[in-house]
Amino acid sequence: MVVNRLCAAVTKVKPKRVLFASDVRAELGGNLKFVYDYLPKSFDKVMDLKEDRRYRRSLAAYLKLAYYLATSRYILLEDFLDYTAFMKLRKEQQICQLWHGAGAYKKFAFSRQSNTSEQIKIHTGYRRYAKAIVSAESIRSCYAEAFSIPLERVKATGIPRTDIFFQKDYIQTKREKLRQQYPILNGKKVILFAPTYRGTQIRDAAYDFEKLDLAYLYQQLHEEYVFLFKWHPAAYNNLKANKTAAYDLCAYPDFYLDVSEFRDINDLLLIADTLITDYSSVIFEYLLTNKPIIYYVHDLDEYEGGRGLYFPFSDYVYGDVVKTLPELVDSIRAENMAEEQRAAFCERFMKECDGKSTEKTCQWLFGFLDSKQIK
Repeated sequence: MVVNRLCAAVTKVKPKRVLFASDVRAELGGNLKFVYDYLPKSFDKVMDLKEDRRYRRSLAAYLKLAYYLATSRYILLEDFLDYTAFMKLRKEQQICQLWHGAGAYKKFAFSRQSNTSEQIKIHTGYRRYAKAIVSAESIRSCYAEAFSIPLERVKATGIPRTDIFFQKDYIQTKREKLRQQYPILNGKKVILFAPTYRGTQIRDAAYDFEKLDLAYLYQQLHEEYVFLFKWHPAAYNNLKANKTAAYDLCAYPDFYLDVSEFRDINDLLLIADTLITDYSSVIFEYLLTNKPIIYYVHDLDEYEGGRGLYFPFSDYVYGDVVKTLPELVDSIRAENMAEEQRAAFCERFMKECDGKSTEKTCQWLFGFLDSKQIK
């Protein structure tokens, strides 16, 4: 805080400087990368990235971040960044939130206060956002409530990283590349298991592995399918740090594969034939693949009444809902597309994701439609 204010006292805001900042990724990705790549070279694009917010920055890294926060005209985020709560926000500056998830599923930020009697510490930097983006007009109010900002600061532009689902060449190339990288996929249908984490805080993020009988799933499905695990980044970080119990896939090398090293899930959605998830926002992006989805919600009553959802769980369903492993296996084989539910879900949550979300987002953030308009 002191260094940031010292920087603000002796520097000017650079009108073309855009800071891309994240405390939850080691390299640029997601919505940040799509905007970064779209902006013309005339912008001064700088980055400050850290894999896990629990890791400490070096002194040099702290100084660099303090300087960038003091001198950047635009500060673009994909999650909360602690420093925005106490940095000196100068009148020329805008903090803009390109939230990492589409839609509005689990309540977050200030929305959680109305769902529990517990005292929850909420990041106060949310209130300083000048602009935020969402995937559909009907959920703007959810984000305005979550960030505790006026509704007019939230715009339905669509989500930049969903643009890939409308790029046929990219889809074909990525599918071929992933199958070359993972030969286990060849000749098999791909099941992608991507649940959200359990726990109220990032440091507690985990999953109940007892709800997955690896031997049973292998016996039922291995001849026709392969089964990929993609854990939520918070749960995966805890697995790597040995903070939560792990599971052993070594006995099934031809069936199970953990692909959690992929920070962004969208490329994995392109090769999945069926997605199994629960309360994860991946349901929104996956809609755009037009493939079957299954909700494995063995703890639905507990979860819906605990963390809290913006809408009734049934509003989010466009596939089978199962609570047991035999039901899960039957549903995988059935490949139910639930066409009517799918259409209603798209209209409500994903209407602005049309392949032009990056363009619309940049128009909202920077005031121009085509990158060629700014020299």
